[in-house]
Amino acid sequence: MIRQVEALFDGVRHHFEAGGKLELAWPLFEGAETFLLTPGQRTRHGAHVRDRMDMKRLMIFVVYALVPCILMGWWNVGHQAYLAEGIAATVPEEILRGGVAMLPIIITSYVVGGAAELVFCVVRKHEINEGFLVTAMLFPLTLPPTIPLWMVGAGIVFGVVIGKEVFGGVGMNILNPALTARAFVFFTYPAQISGAKVWDGGGKDWFAGPLVDGYTGATPLLAATGAERGAGSAVAALNEAGWSFQSLAIGAVPGSMGEVSAIGALLGGIFLVVVGIASWRIMLACVIGVVAMSGLMNGLAGPESMAMMHLPPHYHLVMGGFAFGAVFMATDPCSSAVTPTGRWIYGFCIGALCVLVRVVNPAYPEGMMLAILFMNVFAPLIDYFVVKRTTRRRIARLAAA
Repeated sequence: MIRQVEALFDGVRHHFEAGGKLELAWPLFEGAETFLLTPGQRTRHGAHVRDRMDMKRLMIFVVYALVPCILMGWWNVGHQAYLAEGIAATVPEEILRGGVAMLPIIITSYVVGGAAELVFCVVRKHEINEGFLVTAMLFPLTLPPTIPLWMVGAGIVFGVVIGKEVFGGVGMNILNPALTARAFVFFTYPAQISGAKVWDGGGKDWFAGPLVDGYTGATPLLAATGAERGAGSAVAALNEAGWSFQSLAIGAVPGSMGEVSAIGALLGGIFLVVVGIASWRIMLACVIGVVAMSGLMNGLAGPESMAMMHLPPHYHLVMGGFAFGAVFMATDPCSSAVTPTGRWIYGFCIGALCVLVRVVNPAYPEGMMLAILFMNVFAPLIDYFVVKRTTRRRIARLAAA
């Protein structure tokens, strides 16, 4: 079978090479060939890299790591929609409805974003980069199930063009493209991606039934932020809404389609660490930053302080997009710190800023997106000072020798 596929590509290759009638479509041909087959090129001079983990396999592994979050979101979208309509549905019915809501959004992200990527490949005459496979999957997972498809298309184009291609493509971008796309949609169309009415999908598709009177689609972060002042009020508001710590960790709550399950993100994170793709230092530093900053907020909170100041650290870890962002966004090798010490600083600052935004700004309870984008900008500066410090210490040791 492989030989037949190779023969097929070899038979039409001359049409796509320089001088062929389909020369402009070379990136599309090359992308399809390398996706299906292992390239046959080999180096004749140094350096010779013998490693099975090329860019294609690396990105596919990240997509594999996203599977627990995707599956959990697939079920939860349908679960929340039926819950909003007061219908006791079976798990297969919930999965079917979740698929009806999620698949068009994911397909739109891939098709529209892939077209934008292809245009830049043709104009710049370079190969299609497999990094888009991850960007086009991460972006829809950060969105509510009710978002219009044209906004999905506008967001992914902005993320690909402004978040990556204007910097020179994969490996040159200073911001995470998926988060850049989400930030664009959030600040351009806030009504469609925030508030209490966009997260459950009830009454929004061909399964629709009437919404239950008094039902709210508010996320746990919104519920905790809007709780009355005083110690314990945030946790009490979550329990009153039926969201225990266990349900928050599992992800059976309203929220972005793929961000709700902290356990799903944890499973994906373990896989990425085991295969050596993502930095465990950044993930662990994010957790330490959240625990440290939320503990500080708890210590500073008074009897009349905002409810979020009293929220225990372990709740911050499983609420909102923290777990998803710490595993899949903060560890982006292109936009994160690269030195070991720099990764500790980078991750710690992301966790601390996430809690700070959640607590200090009640109008924007989810701070993970802004925390990661902010630290993306400072990652090169962190590495610069880490390298300078290491260089000075080495010079001092050589001088003393």
